[in-house]
Amino acid sequence: MANKNTVQETFPVLGMSCASCATRVDKTLNHQPGVSKAAVNYASGAATVEYDPAQCSPEALQQAVQAAGYDLLIKKDANTLEEAEQAHDRRYRDLKFRTTWAIILSIPIVIIGMVFMNMPYANLIMWILSTPVVFWLGRSFFVSAWKQLKHGSANMDTLVANSTGIAYLFSLFNMLFPDFWLARGIHPHVYFEAASVIIAFILLGRLLEERAKGNTSTAIKKLMGLQPKTVTIVTTGGEQKVIPIAEIHPEDILLVKPGERIAVDGIVTEGDSYVDESMLSGEPVAVAKYEGTKVFAGTINQKGSFRFRAEKVGTDTLLAKIIHMVQDAQGSKAPVQQLVDKIAGIFVPVIIGIALLSFIGWMVLDGENGFTHGLLALVTVLIIACPCALGLATPTAIMVGIGKGAEQGILIKDAESLETAKKIDTVVLDKTGTVTEGKPVVSQLIWETTAAATGAERETTATAAAQSIFYSLEMLSEHPLAEAIVQHFGKTRFTEIEDFDSITGKGITGRALGKTYYAGNRSLLEEKHIALPTSLSDAAARLTAEAQTVIWFANEERALAIAGITDQIKKTSLQAVAQLRTAGIEVYMLTGDNEATAREISRKAGIPHYKAGVLPQDKAAFISQLQQEGRIVAMVGDGINDSAALAQADLSIAMGGGSDIAMDVAKMTIISSDLTKIPEALKLSRLTVRTIRQNLFWAFIYNIIGVPIAAGILYPINGFLLNPMIAGAAMAFSSVSVVSNSLRLKGKKIQKEVEPLTEKIMKKEFKVEGMTCNHCRMHVEKALNSIDGVHATVTLDPPVASVEFSKGEKTLDELQAVVTEEAGDYTLKE
Repeated sequence: MANKNTVQETFPVLGMSCASCATRVDKTLNHQPGVSKAAVNYASGAATVEYDPAQCSPEALQQAVQAAGYDLLIKKDANTLEEAEQAHDRRYRDLKFRTTWAIILSIPIVIIGMVFMNMPYANLIMWILSTPVVFWLGRSFFVSAWKQLKHGSANMDTLVANSTGIAYLFSLFNMLFPDFWLARGIHPHVYFEAASVIIAFILLGRLLEERAKGNTSTAIKKLMGLQPKTVTIVTTGGEQKVIPIAEIHPEDILLVKPGERIAVDGIVTEGDSYVDESMLSGEPVAVAKYEGTKVFAGTINQKGSFRFRAEKVGTDTLLAKIIHMVQDAQGSKAPVQQLVDKIAGIFVPVIIGIALLSFIGWMVLDGENGFTHGLLALVTVLIIACPCALGLATPTAIMVGIGKGAEQGILIKDAESLETAKKIDTVVLDKTGTVTEGKPVVSQLIWETTAAATGAERETTATAAAQSIFYSLEMLSEHPLAEAIVQHFGKTRFTEIEDFDSITGKGITGRALGKTYYAGNRSLLEEKHIALPTSLSDAAARLTAEAQTVIWFANEERALAIAGITDQIKKTSLQAVAQLRTAGIEVYMLTGDNEATAREISRKAGIPHYKAGVLPQDKAAFISQLQQEGRIVAMVGDGINDSAALAQADLSIAMGGGSDIAMDVAKMTIISSDLTKIPEALKLSRLTVRTIRQNLFWAFIYNIIGVPIAAGILYPINGFLLNPMIAGAAMAFSSVSVVSNSLRLKGKKIQKEVEPLTEKIMKKEFKVEGMTCNHCRMHVEKALNSIDGVHATVTLDPPVASVEFSKGEKTLDELQAVVTEEAGDYTLKE
């Protein structure tokens, strides 16, 4: 991430034809004053530059790149990417034309050269046909090689121009002056077919490579295609008119009709509908939108119609930020690429050196055929050597991997993060908003229905009037949990509340229908000497044991109801934790909540390790401790409260909605807040790194084996000398095979169905003797829950302990011993 004194921009680069070109542009940009870092991606044809605007400018960068023989598109308008795409299309069409005609003209040359070489005027016909192939259809190789020579460098085009040029000129000399060789007892062979077919094969390889490179960036194209070109704006006078998207400003009121894509980010002001947000979340179910809810650019409106106020437009929309993030990530370099760049930078001079040594070796060792064989070896070595396969090995895999992640709602900030993710062996999860929904809801609302409630009280309990009073009291409360109760009741009728008062730390009170009512914790009711029915006390005890917050509702005489409020575990949390544990990854949960809540949530989510009562700075310290133990740690949080821990972790993953801060802090952002995306991201990382290694292996092996064979190392053993035409075909195939292998990633499945890892749980019930009040019940319950692998719920009426054993059954004597020691004189019986 750029620091505060620098800016980071991505510019399309034109004119690059191979990995060595990318290396040269990379060096040129990195040597400019004010540039702190530049990375050129040959696969995407783009340069990502971090520079200080006070010392450098895009114009200066463009001039430097142009001086090196290439070009940089620096315009910042919306058409820049389209221009780059048009340049790619023009290059592809031109390559297709030149490749087609090169193959058409080369076929008769090969037939004559291989079969009818003794026919009249054979050499002349081959010369006439090969000349346009080499100097017209293959002119780009010579033009590029000349540019490189003027700048004192060499690239892949230098090898092609040298090899085909030497083969053509040597053949022309032999055709015009055959007596020169005949007088020396050597047959004057011509290699017009080799020069032509090499050009044809390399053009074919470039064509396939260009096509494949276009396929690797389909994720960006899909994202760019999500935004509509025009939008319907509602003027202050109520008039509707269609305008280009570029003319939208914040605060404009826009109309969205059924089936239309939403143009910019904003907030609904009128109407309601359902919107398909699968491009953000990956979830197929449409999301309800009504007044006050947010909408995002690129999402698709369903059947309804609504108006919304534009908030973020242009490059500030979430869609634009996602596109920019994916572009930066696809343009970034994995650490392994640094070694590859160094090799590509010296590759061409080394190959030219090997080719010359091969020629000299043949001249010295082969006597009368030394010149011919040496020339063939020189041409073949220059042709077969391919830095492009090396140059494409890493970036194509990175582009496909990051693009696939973006399509699945996994935003990966850079290639290094993708490489780090493969090594992760420990995942630390924040509880609120990560494992849980982060929003309190009423799980159970229990009304008092025992025989003790008779007459008018039974009439009042659980009636519409009682519900309305409970609802109305909570409507007036400012406590965060009150909202959960209000939401639970929905559109219940409001009852006028008099003398409303908030009692700090305890609850609220107010009068309705001639009675005083209370809503709050148990201590408030006990302080007012309000009767607590046994059925509600037992239910409250059970809810408390399940780490739920209990809100009591009562009139001035007795409790009428309790509401259990909890932060529900996300439906995907169990699945995600199971997938991580199945993959051999240790999972921890950190929370600032109390021990009981942390234990219950971790038990329900299947998380084996947890730490409660943790402050933000403690989270970072805990991650540091894990790292000191040799673990590679991923921290998953909301990107705001967990910023210290995210910064400390080897890999930081932000959950939730693609918020600005989350996208800035984290190396990965899971847009949908779906935890199952984390094991998917780790699997995607493993697949991508494996593909990179496969690509590099084959690229290195190809050159390690191919170059010595081209030099003629097998000739003394079995008389085999590689034909330059076959070398050209092999060179083209190497680049295409690397890109094709990367594209295989697109078809890989990263979702995996795994059953949640639930421990084998045994349940038993025990009678408890000696309990006389709720405090007794709480002591027994706490004592039982202190035993590892035991989860207990104790009720007072009846006096029963329901015990779950997740780590093997404990004997009655073991349980009794702990209860006696921790709680006192209570007796358990089966």
